[in-house]
Amino acid sequence: MNTTKSSVEIADLTVAYHRKPVLWEINLEIPKGALVGIVGPNGAGKSTLLRAMLGLVPQVSGEIRILGGHISENRSRIAYVPQRESVDWDFPASVLDVVMMGLYREAGWFLPMRVDHRRRAMQAMEQVGIADLASRQISQLSGGQQQRTFLARALVQQADVFLLDEPFAAVDAATEQSIMDLLRKLQSEGKTVLVVHHDLHTVPLYFNFLVLINVRAVAWGNTSDVFTPENLKRTYGGRLTILDEVTEAMRRSVVQ
Repeated sequence: MNTTKSSVEIADLTVAYHRKPVLWEINLEIPKGALVGIVGPNGAGKSTLLRAMLGLVPQVSGEIRILGGHISENRSRIAYVPQRESVDWDFPASVLDVVMMGLYREAGWFLPMRVDHRRRAMQAMEQVGIADLASRQISQLSGGQQQRTFLARALVQQADVFLLDEPFAAVDAATEQSIMDLLRKLQSEGKTVLVVHHDLHTVPLYFNFLVLINVRAVAWGNTSDVFTPENLKRTYGGRLTILDEVTEAMRRSVVQ
């Protein structure tokens, strides 16, 4: 595997729950500085793939290398934004508290946060437009504000690889666009960004690299090469509505 040009390298990865494979013999390589869409049907293993990259699920077999090393060597260089549904939003914490959690690996769990840590957290919140919500309890936030809070927590880590699990879920069009602007900015800074995504219409507009997955890695590479009706048929099983969506998405990308 080529560790000089790749941010993520996966070889023969299999993950199973209760002996049922969720990911099967995944092989893929993601270049540094790519803005990557991870796309597939429900239950395809998209979220599990991100969690495997973080070392959060047991592997039956295979190897994952991020930034040329094992996750244990580079964990501080990886930021993760989970699905909103997986977060306990009733937990008594303010927006600032949540954002500063991104600094605990650097600052230590039981040590007081320094002034510069608070400053970095506020800067991250400013980047995503929620600095005025710093003292608000997370249970009082809208879906879009909650998503921005976890994006700020990821930003404050100053990571090199960002893993985002459906960041556009339950956000309005304006918030989605602002999140995309931020992800493009990260890419322009040389960061690698992986996004679990479900809206086929926006795939060719949002991502320059694409991973199609349905338990196996069906296809991966430059979006212009991978985002085809044939590959989508292999990924989604040939459902007519999906193919219609692909055709329309491709037409719209050409027009724009």
